[in-house]
Amino acid sequence: MRIAYLECFSGMSGDMFMGALIDAGISPQLLQGTVAAMGLSARLEISRVLRSGISATKVDVWVEGEKDLPREEYWAKQNVARALSPAISQREHDHHHDHNHSSEVSGSRAGVPAPHEHSHGRGLTEICEIIGRAAISETSKKTAIAIFEALGTAEAKIHDSSIEKVHFHEVGAVDAMVDIVCAAVGAEALGIDEIVCSPLNVGGGTVQCAHGTFPVPAPATVELLKEAPVYSSGLQAELVTPTGAAIVKILADRFAAFPEMKIEKSGYGAGTREFAGHPNVVRLTVGEAASTLAAKTASETVTVLEANLDDLNPQVFGYVMDRLLEEGALDAFVVPVQMKKNRPGALLTVLCKPADASKLAQLIFTETTTLGVRRREEVRQALARRWESVSTEWGEVRIKIASMNGTVTNYAPEYEDCRRIAAEHHVPLKTVMQEASRLYQGKDEKP
Repeated sequence: MRIAYLECFSGMSGDMFMGALIDAGISPQLLQGTVAAMGLSARLEISRVLRSGISATKVDVWVEGEKDLPREEYWAKQNVARALSPAISQREHDHHHDHNHSSEVSGSRAGVPAPHEHSHGRGLTEICEIIGRAAISETSKKTAIAIFEALGTAEAKIHDSSIEKVHFHEVGAVDAMVDIVCAAVGAEALGIDEIVCSPLNVGGGTVQCAHGTFPVPAPATVELLKEAPVYSSGLQAELVTPTGAAIVKILADRFAAFPEMKIEKSGYGAGTREFAGHPNVVRLTVGEAASTLAAKTASETVTVLEANLDDLNPQVFGYVMDRLLEEGALDAFVVPVQMKKNRPGALLTVLCKPADASKLAQLIFTETTTLGVRRREEVRQALARRWESVSTEWGEVRIKIASMNGTVTNYAPEYEDCRRIAAEHHVPLKTVMQEASRLYQGKDEKP
């Protein structure tokens, strides 16, 4: 089983995670293309920096010509602006009290908006619509929306509000969308089966938010990190941001010490601040779990759902298959069968995780005409799988790679990437697929 270990010994934020992804081999063009796919007035600035002697990748998010800043630097800047312009300060104060359900996400421009910002914010529904329209995979969309929903739920609970009333300030919302959507896309591109996370160093001291000065970790961060192991090393700074906490909450499958594994690669993502004698980085290590190194294939238990259908409108089958896959089915297929009374019919088979079986069985009952769904547990052998990307002349294409004991046994271009490129550039689909395969073969043959 291919796993990634996320070490948060200096906290966690969205930009640090993006840096670690790139440093661990994820294509910078993939994340830059993700930002472009959302149609936001934002861009990524990627650079190499040193943090206490450790070389790391630094990702800065620029929105409308301004660079994302740590929260305390943002508020220091605002305090200077208020001192120079009391009138603006009073308008900001009045605006703040008129919008007391606004999010305080990490973004450094969260909280009370700067004078140039719009007077309204983006609600979760609007944010989900923007993500839904983006040209990224459905899996990444679901992950990104889940992270935003976790963030919104935490904010709503803190402010005794509903998630529908939580609004992310105009610029802060863009920061958060860039961090969260890029995190979802990058995590999928890693091609791993599990993310294991270390205990999180949350920092210490106090932090200024839109609603006042609070102890570190901030209220939203505390809510998001429930049931996660945390500690403070004594550094007097906010190390885990609400956005970083939300990313960990959704992406991390479990928390543990460094797992036994065969390391393939690692990457360091840098934070903005520098601490004396303490590297402000997050480390991402990718490799093969020790429990699967000796085995040719990995075993897992799956649930098989089956239903015989002889009176369902054929037009409905495609819709049902799409719904099943969207709701988490590992696979779904239909084969023709001859049923009782010599009626032609179809056998619907769905493979899923045991935890999803009841939900998917309910969907089959709701969307089809069957009166019964058979259910059984089976063990399946699966090759280790991962993703790599190649850059064609028309854009990035992911390659799904299957391996056994570290040896590649099969690979294939991702159909959805090739289909999108073919449609956008009016190139034959087979040409795109052939070119992506050729580029991967050339990449694999390099010493």
